[in-house]
Amino acid sequence: MHDFSYVKISRRNLLLAGAASMSSAAMPAGAAQANAAAVQERPPSTAGVSMKVNGKAVTLQLDTRTTLLDALREHLRLTGTKKGCDQGQCGACTVIVDGRRINSCLSLAVMHEGAEVTTIEGLGSKDRMHPLQAAFVKHDGYQCGYCTPGQICSAVAVLDEIRQGVPSHASADIGARPLLSLEEIRERMSGNICRCGAYSNILDAIGEVAGIAGIAGERA
Repeated sequence: MHDFSYVKISRRNLLLAGAASMSSAAMPAGAAQANAAAVQERPPSTAGVSMKVNGKAVTLQLDTRTTLLDALREHLRLTGTKKGCDQGQCGACTVIVDGRRINSCLSLAVMHEGAEVTTIEGLGSKDRMHPLQAAFVKHDGYQCGYCTPGQICSAVAVLDEIRQGVPSHASADIGARPLLSLEEIRERMSGNICRCGAYSNILDAIGEVAGIAGIAGERA
């Protein structure tokens, strides 16, 4: 009798192997290849989408699966908006759509027909910077700079949210207008991750534009 004790296989892998062999036996010869070829030959579904990006009207013909992030970067060459985690967790892709900040990696471009989109390029230029861009430079609110466009776009929207009275998890009473404070800013900016850990400088920059003392002011 043969000794198969040297064969090492888990119960899970044994079941997977059995299922695969049964599927291949039941499938007619060449069916898998034919199905794969049919999928490859099928043209992608496309749609036209018109929006205003940084004040300029644009119309794009896109694969309906194209995210807003890819439409901006790959089709409009606005590469200031960064692709980080591509899962909506890091905030590097933050842009402002109709006055509200969103993670552009999680939103399909075709969902924004007629929308007004603002990216970091639309906030200011090197010759005429947005106040928050200037404050980030002044307070060294970055190190590698990869997350900075998303941080700044988010900060612009955060200050607008507070002015408009939009509540947050830090709001003690969601029926009352939120206070403009570092606690509010910290909470609202928590979705933007800085791998370099420049958070205190980022808060100083936002605090200066908001007219409140930043971390440096708290330490003084």
